[in-house]
Amino acid sequence: MPPPPPKQGAPTASRLPMQAARKPHELEPILAFYIFAAANIVAAFFAPIQDCDEVFNYWEPTHYLNHGYGLQTWEYSPEYAIRSWTYTGLHSLVIKLGMMPLRLFGFAKSKEAEFYFLRTVLAITCAVCQTRFHSVIARTFNPRVALFFVFAMVFSPGMYHAAPAYLPSSFAMYTAMLGFSAFMDWSGGLRTAQGLMWFGIGSLLGWPFAGALVLPFVAEEVFLAAVTGQGVECIQRLADGFTRSVVFLALQTSLDTFFYKSITVVPWNIVMYNVFSGGNRGPDIYGVEPWHFYVRNLALNFNIWFFLALAALPMVLGQHLLIKTTVSKQTLLRSVVFVSPFYLWLGIFTLQPHKEERFMYPAYPALALNAAVALHILLANLGSTDPSRLVSKIPPQVKLAVVGIPLLLAFDVGVLRTIGTLTAYSAPLKVYKPLHESAVSSPGDNVCLGKEWYRFPSSYLLPDRVRPKFIKSEFSGLLPGEFSEATVGGFGLFPGTWLVPSGMNDENLEDPSKYTSIEHCKFLVDSSLPGVSPTALEPDYIADTEHWKPLRCEPFLDTSRTHLVGRLLWVPDLPFIPEQFRRKWGQYCLLQRKHTDKAL
Repeated sequence: MPPPPPKQGAPTASRLPMQAARKPHELEPILAFYIFAAANIVAAFFAPIQDCDEVFNYWEPTHYLNHGYGLQTWEYSPEYAIRSWTYTGLHSLVIKLGMMPLRLFGFAKSKEAEFYFLRTVLAITCAVCQTRFHSVIARTFNPRVALFFVFAMVFSPGMYHAAPAYLPSSFAMYTAMLGFSAFMDWSGGLRTAQGLMWFGIGSLLGWPFAGALVLPFVAEEVFLAAVTGQGVECIQRLADGFTRSVVFLALQTSLDTFFYKSITVVPWNIVMYNVFSGGNRGPDIYGVEPWHFYVRNLALNFNIWFFLALAALPMVLGQHLLIKTTVSKQTLLRSVVFVSPFYLWLGIFTLQPHKEERFMYPAYPALALNAAVALHILLANLGSTDPSRLVSKIPPQVKLAVVGIPLLLAFDVGVLRTIGTLTAYSAPLKVYKPLHESAVSSPGDNVCLGKEWYRFPSSYLLPDRVRPKFIKSEFSGLLPGEFSEATVGGFGLFPGTWLVPSGMNDENLEDPSKYTSIEHCKFLVDSSLPGVSPTALEPDYIADTEHWKPLRCEPFLDTSRTHLVGRLLWVPDLPFIPEQFRRKWGQYCLLQRKHTDKAL
């Protein structure tokens, strides 16, 4: 029978089977924070936005709160209300308060500065959570597992996008790390209520489905209570955590009700839409993917770390059952509990037809932990000197090669993929800069988006009162509209949050009123890729030198002509690289209508 879990104030729990003596060279928390923060801040400044949902569902509503106008998706219509104004409002407040001292001293006056300020805050927040989780791993496992966790998080391209992303799934990733830390750290007593609170906040304010990650820890809590007779204490701890979450839900509901002007429980609306919608509604209308989508995606974004993460549970069980490592049943149970959230998450979302890369973000820390545990077990067993074991007869040089070469390759592939993404797709963050130059743009000008609508990085990168507009392209779904800017008639604060917009639907049906005639466009963002043929709705505006002149053009990867290797990794354009493996380029440009054009 497992020993009872410690009560409040009890000493730390039994160590896991991977535990080793604490190293004097353990990575200090402050140094771990600097490493995490440096990697995340680089991503905040250079990582392109991966998903237009981040822009239209979070950056644009925040822009509306801060500047009084912005693009509005159907999810923010009071008819549907599946996005929380509490979430966007908190980020709006961070920008408002954080930028005040900078502007007081004459710095960072542009909206672009607000954009990068918030991304930096998100990056640092992620680093704080990573540091907390790293410290708990070092105490609960050992410093070497914690060091491997750092490697997996810092050198994986997946974290390059997830860490600074303004997405509920990234927020749920932050709180998941704090929740994992609370449940895993038994030093000073159980932190069940705290762990439930963090997962509750991540699920309510972020993404409701992130609550699935807490299930293994709750199951462990209930199981240990059942076998030790501490049912009352267990119920008290669970009730405490549940109560904290309910209090937070009440606050969130109050704020969302204030904005929507009707009682609104956004987490429930999200679950209803994603789980119980039928017919032409629900997430599947935005595309479905095969079961192996996440296997391929995680293999690209975490390479060897993903495969180590998959091997963690078999290794934990194999060490106990086959190698006969002497550990208590409770220690084995805790080991299994710690590595199971990743499998649970991967299984749940593999079964869902609609799949997106960002859906994996909350489980990235669990993946990194699993990978670190598996690598530690592998190294511990390869390093065995027990003469009765076959592995002890393998020459040290062979062992070093077996482990070192794949890890070096993983490091190289991770860095090359990160650099490749940065250099291939960062143009949308750069081309809008000429609009901020003197006498180039004026309030009331329109910057139009055709086939490049989904790469628009938000109104924060446009000068004040320069508006983004959509022109018709081959896309035939529902584009965002605009928040109401009503200022008369007693509408009060933020009327766009509660006035029902026209032309919205939850079936992704096209609304022609969302388009602007190109004659009303002073500026236009377009791409020209040699491997993509123009169409009647998507002509090559860059080549139309009679009506448009380029203000700024940046190279953009032409994936249709680039070899798979060049699409996945950074390949330098050097003479010794075979031509078929070199990356092929097109242009991504900000265009200005020529003054000789009488259309305006």
